[in-house]
Amino acid sequence: MNTIAWLLLLATLLPYVAAIAAKAGGKGFDNNQPRAWLQQLQGWRSRANAAQQNLFEGLPFFYAAALFALWRGVEPAVIAPWMVAWILVRLLYIGAYVSGRGTVRSLLWGIALALNIGILFAGL
Repeated sequence: MNTIAWLLLLATLLPYVAAIAAKAGGKGFDNNQPRAWLQQLQGWRSRANAAQQNLFEGLPFFYAAALFALWRGVEPAVIAPWMVAWILVRLLYIGAYVSGRGTVRSLLWGIALALNIGILFAGL
């Protein structure tokens, strides 16, 4: 069960990877009004911020799928590989989003969704 906890934590940190990418080295960052500053970003920084938002949006389904599978009595060893795959795909998603590869990004998003569905129905 410790593995599941670590995987949930890693998933939680993914949006922060994108957020740090968006903010790191940016000029004029205003910590008093960070959202206004983020809205004016362009190029890869803007895409990193959008990736951050999407990653936060995807977390509830990931958590719910994993916790529902565990609640149904699915062994952690069964869902852990699916969760690892989801995290790896979402890391690739960040790279695709930041580098402006929209088609690859959308494909990776779809794969992550399929992995979530796999977690949700694991063990059936």
